[in-house]
Amino acid sequence: MQANSLNRRDLNVLAGTAQRQIPPGGVPLSDAAGVVEAVGEGVSRVAVGERVARIMFPSWLHDPLTPEATRAATDGTLASHVVVDVEALVRLPEHLSFEEAATLPCAAVTAWTALMGHGRPIVAGQTVLVLGSGGVSVFALQFAKLAGARVIAITSSNDKGRRLTELGAHGVVNYSDEPDWDRAVRELTGGRGVDRVVEVGGAGTIARSLRAARTGGSIAVIGSVSGKTTTTGDITALSGTDITIQAVLVGSRDAFEAMNRAIELHRLKPVLDRVFPFEQAPEAFRQFAAGGHAGKVVISHSSSRS
Repeated sequence: MQANSLNRRDLNVLAGTAQRQIPPGGVPLSDAAGVVEAVGEGVSRVAVGERVARIMFPSWLHDPLTPEATRAATDGTLASHVVVDVEALVRLPEHLSFEEAATLPCAAVTAWTALMGHGRPIVAGQTVLVLGSGGVSVFALQFAKLAGARVIAITSSNDKGRRLTELGAHGVVNYSDEPDWDRAVRELTGGRGVDRVVEVGGAGTIARSLRAARTGGSIAVIGSVSGKTTTTGDITALSGTDITIQAVLVGSRDAFEAMNRAIELHRLKPVLDRVFPFEQAPEAFRQFAAGGHAGKVVISHSSSRS
């Protein structure tokens, strides 16, 4: 292993609230990038020395998703070495560092699937709404830009808003100043609404996301960053809107490889908020839990080998 990155799921594992828990004494973190040091007999899909990452769900190689494919790995990747089924590996884009590549397996693939998966890919000229400046939202901003889409972002501070603008957002709404951010988003679209919402807030934001989406638009539901488990939204708000709501569960190995081809072609670089040395992994967790990051929080193993 050369580097890891943190996701919301990792905090839930520590808190004991994740749907899929690692066993007591297990290794945390799902996302990592590394180098193949040895292969078993008959392995030909990867070779010693290749730069690789493990997919989030080792059995989910192709679409469509099946119940069996949703089994996550029982142990994580915050370790010097791990043993991985060869079918669960993908090669990394050559222009990325290990720290950058470690951000891809969960957040990037999730954002890719939210925009390009389920038979409803975003196309040039459409408008995408992203919520916040976390890993999935920033990747969604970057991928939407690659597709030629217009991106509107909501965020909690002007500093984050400036960063999102630098990354290519066409419009930014500070929801601390404008709690009715769905109205502001509609104003930025001339009253029409957005074509796709990358919804990471969950119950705390879904009602406003519905109001921000256009008739015939879609919402890719990913997580629950807001922390709320129930919504005050009225489901009858869907009546007459023809809005599609699609739950997104990361993506398959095929999706990961397709995303990597796009990343390599466009020389896209993941946005890193901060990189911690391996010895400071607990501090990386604390920094991530505190919020305030724009992009990904990463743990690098390079210092432990120097």
